[in-house]
Amino acid sequence: MLEVRGLRAGYGHVEVLRGIDLTIDEGGIAALLGSNGVGKTTFNAAISGLIKPWAGTVLFEGSRLPGGNSQAAIDVGLVQVPEGRHIFPNLTVRDNLLLGGCRRGKTNRSVNIEKVLETFPRLRERLTQKAGTMSGGEQQMLAIGRGLMTEPKLLILDEPSLGLSPLLVEEMFELIVALNKQGLTILLVEQNVHLSLEIATQGYVMENGAITLSGLSETLLDNPELQKSYLGV
Repeated sequence: MLEVRGLRAGYGHVEVLRGIDLTIDEGGIAALLGSNGVGKTTFNAAISGLIKPWAGTVLFEGSRLPGGNSQAAIDVGLVQVPEGRHIFPNLTVRDNLLLGGCRRGKTNRSVNIEKVLETFPRLRERLTQKAGTMSGGEQQMLAIGRGLMTEPKLLILDEPSLGLSPLLVEEMFELIVALNKQGLTILLVEQNVHLSLEIATQGYVMENGAITLSGLSETLLDNPELQKSYLGV
């Protein structure tokens, strides 16, 4: 579904991504792993069209995406739920969801909002509540629900477990598995290496703007280098 080759990007004169190669198969969960500051969010921004890459290609379903064009990415179904949620705190839950479907999926907003509320029953209870007054876990549900309103083919989840309690983290990962079982391809960008690889089909480890390890998730979990660096084994 997604093929990235030789992707380089940065800000000003500072190079962040140093030739990223990455492939995501349709119907799977790919985990992009690494510590804070290694370039994961920059990678998301580059493939989502939020920044223009310096070099390389991004192919989505075989067609090249124009760099620096986020609307083109959304139009083909490549949708990102950003780190930090970025909901509209002074708008209601319903209005946040409706805004998510204002471009792709616009004609199916009524159907899609019902699907989101079936996935997140707690949001149904808070439809008229201002989003900024909800808990962190509920806001994360809203951010993902807003992404689902765009009818994504590939959903990028950037640090969905950030700031959540251990119990809510488990619930979040269970939700990701459930969405994938419904046919949604997911790129999970996380610092939580162990939980991510447990649910993913394939994994990539990023360090200093480059991919240093990649492969099937079960293979990476048994990799001595990854165990030493990230799992404390």
